[in-house]
Amino acid sequence: MFKNISVKILFLIIVQAVVLPFVSPVSGQVDFTSSNLPIVKIDTHGQSIPYDNPRIRADMCVIDNGPGNINHVTDSCNNYSGLISMEIHGSSSAGWAKKSYAIETENPDSSNNNVPLLGMPPENDWILYAPYYDRSLMRNVLVYRLSSEMGWYAPRTRYFELVLNGKYQGVYVLVEKIKRDKNRVKISKLTPDDNAGDSLTGGYIFKVDKEQWKPGFDSKYPPFPGSDQTIRYQYCYPKADKITPEQQNYISTYVWHFEDIMAGGHINDPVNGYPAILNVKAFIDYFIVNELSKNVDGYRLSSYLYKKRDSKGGKILAGPVWDYNFSFGNVAYYNAQYYTGWELLYFFTNEYFKHHDAFQAPFWWNSLIHDTLFVQQTIQRWHELRDTLITPDRFHRIIDAIADTLDEAKDRNFTIWIGPGDPKLPSDGWFPPSDPIDNFHTYLDAINYLKSWIDQRIAWMDDNFEDLLTSLYPPPEDNYNFSIDQNKPNPVSDHTTFTYRIPYHYYVQLNIYNTTGQRIASMVNEYQDRGEHSVDWSPRGLPAGIYIYELRAGPYSDLTSETRRAIKKLVIVK
Repeated sequence: MFKNISVKILFLIIVQAVVLPFVSPVSGQVDFTSSNLPIVKIDTHGQSIPYDNPRIRADMCVIDNGPGNINHVTDSCNNYSGLISMEIHGSSSAGWAKKSYAIETENPDSSNNNVPLLGMPPENDWILYAPYYDRSLMRNVLVYRLSSEMGWYAPRTRYFELVLNGKYQGVYVLVEKIKRDKNRVKISKLTPDDNAGDSLTGGYIFKVDKEQWKPGFDSKYPPFPGSDQTIRYQYCYPKADKITPEQQNYISTYVWHFEDIMAGGHINDPVNGYPAILNVKAFIDYFIVNELSKNVDGYRLSSYLYKKRDSKGGKILAGPVWDYNFSFGNVAYYNAQYYTGWELLYFFTNEYFKHHDAFQAPFWWNSLIHDTLFVQQTIQRWHELRDTLITPDRFHRIIDAIADTLDEAKDRNFTIWIGPGDPKLPSDGWFPPSDPIDNFHTYLDAINYLKSWIDQRIAWMDDNFEDLLTSLYPPPEDNYNFSIDQNKPNPVSDHTTFTYRIPYHYYVQLNIYNTTGQRIASMVNEYQDRGEHSVDWSPRGLPAGIYIYELRAGPYSDLTSETRRAIKKLVIVK
């Protein structure tokens, strides 16, 4: 299109000035002197910032003159001035050009320096989150706020602009790191001496995530029937180097007991089922947040869990929420780009399983979403939230307020971190299906896309929540209930047909036994999809008499848990 490079540059300058674009002629610095946002300056004294330990030490200055006041780069460091240790934060995002950082505020002797950064409760562990792939710059902030307003702890956030070693880095978000603290995950403190009695029972924080080599313990069950993968629960608190053998044994045994319940029958029994183990409301709200945002990483990555001490309630809670940059239609795989469909159900379909994703959701999420009690309570909770927190107008007001706060800073940000089309951005299919390089020309485009996607998602969930029960549990007349017909013909002399139905993707065995209990034929021994199946069989070589045939089906190939059985007689004649 542009044969003359000077013409191209002139065109881009005009576009930048007129439409507040994602693209820019400048891939470098801006003349950054002041901001309506707080300003954070970090000096690493020439050191490169590593990914993972050992961290480096640096100096950090935080300037915050308060609401409504302008902050200048030359102002005094009135919010914080001191030492930090830091490293690059993230997994996939660690490879992107705009980096996030994990920092700890420290004293000169390297001890923790708990400080109230940007108005947040005092602590020493923080994340400097870099909204990069998310062109709205606000998806994480939106979800954390929603979860907090629903009544759960979620990381507090505050926007700022970062200057690193004298170089402007764009818009960032200060985020509380998930950890045990009276102002964060409020659970009991565990010391190395807490190895018996009530003190041993909590609190614990653990998660399902990438880096499955990290210390923790493995699930007893595969994530999906027939899967050869293993879910690993990683230790978060106490940390791996501090958790005692007794504490490791306690939390792993407790979780395995929960898994056994979820792999068995009568899982919603109030005394012996999951209601006695889980804070059910926490899991319901976690499900709603993940489904409303259609978080492609939900349930399977950055999925935190924590357990309170028995004397404090003792149950496992889902959360806190974490890492939602690939949400609200901001990704183009595993159907997450579409505002239709249940993301959790997709994770347990053959379509998902055939991809053999290295990171799958724990099997018990599938058990929960197929439990009538859990779904009924989830529907009720959805209606409560629709009357209060989850309305399109409310989301629009919050989004507009954030966009107004970022009005000036966003232009500087996109000047150095050019949006879609920038060669520094990943181009591997993570973009939404409507090519953002062609359709997201301005920040307003990204905001309107976010609003529209949320509007359509809420409407779809309104229309489909009530149908979730019947879609998961066919009524008695539905041919997909678990059952087997009488073989036809019966009696049989030459051949006969067995017809049966299974309600889910199950491992199926169909065997024939003589009257002494000896198995004399195995007609089916494999995973099969939900629906009606038929198999023909010939009794050649068998003596006349009465025989028994048994249909067994369940989610796991050993058929030792949650197994359904049906038995009928057949007669062989000669």
